[in-house]
Amino acid sequence: MPRLMPKPPPRTPARAAARLAAVQARYQHEMEGTAMPALLHEFHHHRLGATIEDVEYADADIDFFDDLVTGAHARQAEIDALIEGKLASGWTLARLDKPMKAILRAGTYELLARKDVPVGVVITEYLDVADAFYDKREKGFVNGLLDGIAKGVRG
Repeated sequence: MPRLMPKPPPRTPARAAARLAAVQARYQHEMEGTAMPALLHEFHHHRLGATIEDVEYADADIDFFDDLVTGAHARQAEIDALIEGKLASGWTLARLDKPMKAILRAGTYELLARKDVPVGVVITEYLDVADAFYDKREKGFVNGLLDGIAKGVRG
């Protein structure tokens, strides 16, 4: 009889590192247009778990990182439509800065595709990522937008 392996918990330091790295990778892709295979290779071999300019990058759940980066890329049109549907009247995705788009796209992808991760975990984790880039006001924006998307895609 095959032994069933337990699912990894949705909130671990390795997954938190994967989420932050996925946002950084999505940002780099937006800025430079780096092809997905090259982008993944760079992060696998030069960023995740590395020390760069005296900053130590945490070991990340590589499979989870890959899913967030490639999944958000593959479903970007669907994700962008969901995000734009939650923006205030007169706002478009183009008005958001690139780090914010990267956070919202990764978070929205996870809400859409990773039903194994509870909504509360997804939102809390991306609020932590937003803390690395923004002040309180922007963090509230991420919270409200991801919560609205979660209600639409998870019920």
